[in-house]
Amino acid sequence: MNTNQVISELSKKYPDKKIVRNKKDNPTEIICEIDPVTEHPERSIAVAVIDRSEPHYHKESTETYEVMRGELMINKDGKEYKLKKGDKLTIKPGEVHYAIGNETWVKVYSSPGWTPEDHLLIN
Repeated sequence: MNTNQVISELSKKYPDKKIVRNKKDNPTEIICEIDPVTEHPERSIAVAVIDRSEPHYHKESTETYEVMRGELMINKDGKEYKLKKGDKLTIKPGEVHYAIGNETWVKVYSSPGWTPEDHLLIN
């Protein structure tokens, strides 16, 4: 992933929004919180640029992934879904999932809003 280019493009498109890298030195997912949970706990919207996300699940949040650019493979409870630009997939609480792309841009809608406490990694 071209980290500097992705962060630069996100910063220009969404000025003054928080950008988070899942791994500081070699990120495989970069997230821009465009409508964060801090503004309203019932929902949040983020743009994730994904090479590979870590397997995880949520106890409370339902997420909907919408591909904005590129193609994405989502593994949800062991089943693979291949998405292209404009495709959406909903992930319900308790469903273990991860995504694989190639600098794939995805809009992620969460209800209730995403929190670190509700993002439970699978070891």
